[in-house]
Amino acid sequence: MFGRFLDTFCNGLRFLLGFLVAALAIPVGMQVIARYTGIIPVYLWTEELATFLFVWVVMIGAMVAVWDGTHFDVRVIPDARIPLLKLIQNGFVLVMVGAFAVIFAWYGIEYAKFGYIQNSVMMRANMMITYISVPITGVVWMFFTGYRLYEAVAEYRASTQKV
Repeated sequence: MFGRFLDTFCNGLRFLLGFLVAALAIPVGMQVIARYTGIIPVYLWTEELATFLFVWVVMIGAMVAVWDGTHFDVRVIPDARIPLLKLIQNGFVLVMVGAFAVIFAWYGIEYAKFGYIQNSVMMRANMMITYISVPITGVVWMFFTGYRLYEAVAEYRASTQKV
């Protein structure tokens, strides 16, 4: 049940990611047209908006990658065939990702508070709009890695009960 909720949540993140990438094309396109054709004037706020959108695209992409198991996971040794070693191998990666998630969430709160007292130069937008992405990403990573660790333990238990 919880896994289905997290999967649905991740699908929502994928949709949001696609929307933000499409939205990112607008200010970047305006910058390119303004700089190389002169058809429209150079708007400096487009660069800030592109930066804000890009930060969110990166963070949401990282969230989706953690759910898919494609982020922070580089195999330097072959996948284990023995269930206990497979649990240790996958569990180590998940625990390390979870540790980084806690760091992102914990220190990201102070980072977001720092962003709250700042405004962007051109748009005059509060910088917390982008700074808040760090602790949110950390919290989402914690849920995703916690569930993936639960699944790895359940898979190990199921494989040992068959024997």
